[in-house]
Amino acid sequence: MTTESATAPINAWQVAQHQFDLAAEMLNLDPGLRRVLREPRRELTVHFPVKMDDGSVQVYTGYRVQHNLGRGPAKGGIRYHQDVSLDEVKALAMWMTWKCAVVGIPYGGGKGGVIVDPKKLSKKELEGLSRRYFSEISVLIGPERDIPAPDVNTTPQIMAWFMDTYSMHVGYTVPGVVTGKPISLGGSEGRNEATARGCVFTIVKAAAHLGMDLKKCKVAVQGYGNAGSIAAQLMAAEGSSIIAVSDSSGGIRNMAGLDPDRVLAWKKEHGTVKGFPGAEDITNAELLVTECDILIPAAYENQITVTNASQVKAKIVAEAANGPTTPEADEILAAKGVFMIPDILANAGGVTVSYFEWVQDLNRDHWTEQDVNAKLKVIMDKAFAEVLAQSLKHKVNMRTGAYLNAVQRVADATAMRGLYP
Repeated sequence: MTTESATAPINAWQVAQHQFDLAAEMLNLDPGLRRVLREPRRELTVHFPVKMDDGSVQVYTGYRVQHNLGRGPAKGGIRYHQDVSLDEVKALAMWMTWKCAVVGIPYGGGKGGVIVDPKKLSKKELEGLSRRYFSEISVLIGPERDIPAPDVNTTPQIMAWFMDTYSMHVGYTVPGVVTGKPISLGGSEGRNEATARGCVFTIVKAAAHLGMDLKKCKVAVQGYGNAGSIAAQLMAAEGSSIIAVSDSSGGIRNMAGLDPDRVLAWKKEHGTVKGFPGAEDITNAELLVTECDILIPAAYENQITVTNASQVKAKIVAEAANGPTTPEADEILAAKGVFMIPDILANAGGVTVSYFEWVQDLNRDHWTEQDVNAKLKVIMDKAFAEVLAQSLKHKVNMRTGAYLNAVQRVADATAMRGLYP
């Protein structure tokens, strides 16, 4: 892997492969198996036309990548963002493989994306783009083959369009083809809060392991979207003080504490957390190095890097986002004694409840939110304990512990199935 520099852009796919290589080396994986798991199984690139409101036709580029299908159908979100790239989607698909394996759910990893800024589209254009993209990737999709879900800038409404598009093609309703749907179309209770709730379950376990009292902890959250805002609310419910939050336009800080509900209401009204009364405006860069006990990066990849890792003051970093910490930054944080709850464990609550939704859809069943949250807690607590045990046994950080568990499970399944033909 090329070493990270302060100027060169960080390639998410190289990061993902590097993280895998570290685990493969420690596990002494068979070289052939290592070559298989290092690459995605399928990469689909589509270019598709969308008729715009002004009558013009625009052509968009989208991707769907399936990394590994050894343990079950592909599972992973679809993101709409102007910076989507094939390498990013490949990295996210690989991370999904490990994430599903860490929590022990029977899926392989997949991911999708469209290069678009959805904020610039009307609702009609967004629907046209969503339906046409899903039609194009439907050669790979199906409730037993590949089950997409929401990700950055995609919503339950978009999942409803996806589900309807697929259902119209086959001639009957197939709720299990996507997860993250509205409740009225077979969505699961608790899905909206699942990523944040799973993350907080792991923070509670980490704090207990480290002997930290959550009621005395100060928390900073980068990314005040779905996962970040709900994580802030749940941490406040645990008695912690939320002292800084940010979104894409910047952040706010009040060392005496912020009310996460009032901040969310302000963001909904003003489109940003900035300017919130009684707080000082800060940058995203300042948030990451704020004096706090627990840092929750819930935004994008590559936020904690070689340039700022040494200044991170948190005792626990819980990655609600995918890939927010680079490998070089990981080493710096580990040397400082920061307790890292890696993305493939910390944010696995989302895919776990997606799995619950899929099971409910296949069985034409519907569980209560209480049932969903109880089942989620059992899975997250078990996964945390297994990763911590690996970390302590091998004297490695939690990310490496999580990779040792995940890669071993996927490698076992892949080897057991053998090579076809």
